[in-house]
Amino acid sequence: MNKISEEHLKTIQDQQTKLNNLLNQIGYVSAQKHGLLHEFGEINRETEDFKSVLEAEYGQININVETGEYTEIEKPELSKVD
Repeated sequence: MNKISEEHLKTIQDQQTKLNNLLNQIGYVSAQKHGLLHEFGEINRETEDFKSVLEAEYGQININVETGEYTEIEKPELSKVD
């Protein structure tokens, strides 16, 4: 039976090890991404829910999140169509 050189075999084995390690890392990162996207969705839902609480207390407003100051959102006047 013919064999490749030990040096070539070592190179192939090292490359396979590196590829397997990278695939494991990609799987780990994918799982982290999935978890982070789930968390992002949850916080986004909480934010939307809290907007309802703020609107019930203050009405429709725009809030400066750095200072806490707010301005009321002006509703456009409806014009009568004859």
